[in-house]
Amino acid sequence: MKHLELAKQYFETYGRPMIEKGFPDLKERYAAGLVGEGSGCFGFDDEFSRDHDFAPGFCIWLSDSDFEQYGEKLQQAYDALPYEFMGFSKENIIDESRMGVMKISDFYASFTGCSDIPGSNMDWFLISENNLASVTNGAVFEDKSGEFSRIRQGLLDFYPRDVLLKKLAARAAVISQSGQYNYGRCLKRRDKVASALCLARFAEAVISMVYLLNDKATPFYKWAFRGLADLPENENLNKLSDELKALLSGGPTAEAMLRTEAICGILINMLMEKGHVQFAGYFLQDYLPQLMGQIEDPELKIMHPMADCL
Repeated sequence: MKHLELAKQYFETYGRPMIEKGFPDLKERYAAGLVGEGSGCFGFDDEFSRDHDFAPGFCIWLSDSDFEQYGEKLQQAYDALPYEFMGFSKENIIDESRMGVMKISDFYASFTGCSDIPGSNMDWFLISENNLASVTNGAVFEDKSGEFSRIRQGLLDFYPRDVLLKKLAARAAVISQSGQYNYGRCLKRRDKVASALCLARFAEAVISMVYLLNDKATPFYKWAFRGLADLPENENLNKLSDELKALLSGGPTAEAMLRTEAICGILINMLMEKGHVQFAGYFLQDYLPQLMGQIEDPELKIMHPMADCL
């Protein structure tokens, strides 16, 4: 059983009746679901994930005013719900703040720094991809007022174009520096540690660029490659995933240099398909002028190309 399924059934069995019968004034105003940190919220959980925070429970989100009036009593009622459900218990909950009663504004601000949909490009720019992924994953089981879902949808609409271009430029800079330039130099020095670090940095930036090109935020690094399988399938993505898997499985070798170049070629095709660049060779750094040159926001435009790098 997946955590999202467990949470949904626990909510329908105990949560909904508890809220709508015990707090009738909130019946049309609360939101409930499971969103946030943890593999379960992404649907990536398995039998190994059950050693921590895999437990019956869910989130209840309230407006600021409703939280002030009902939050404490509602949390007490939530805490009194059955300890065990469908063969699972709450004994392995490590971080109790991930479930229970919370303000809508506090929930979003804890991930994005904004209590509502970000209002400026800089607000958006400062939201890490991992945090954006965590605040838009999971599932909303109930939201009759629509307030929680309104902000959620605004975040799912993804980074504004100028912010996206700036992040793509930063990824291109890191990819070219770590994989197309420094990796080969480290191999020549026979520095295996530095070579491995180059590959790791290269791979992380490559994966991030792929998510950005699909208007989706990169999840926690442990699940980032796994999550590529959930992106819209196409020939370039399939090739890139195969090359990246072979690259990381093989470790730092001279053959890996060929794979880094193949991956960069695929990324350039993907950038061109999205209309972000025109062909300018196979060194990704050569695409920085095109990406940075399209940015209109003066604050983002004057930043160093590598600002926001991973």
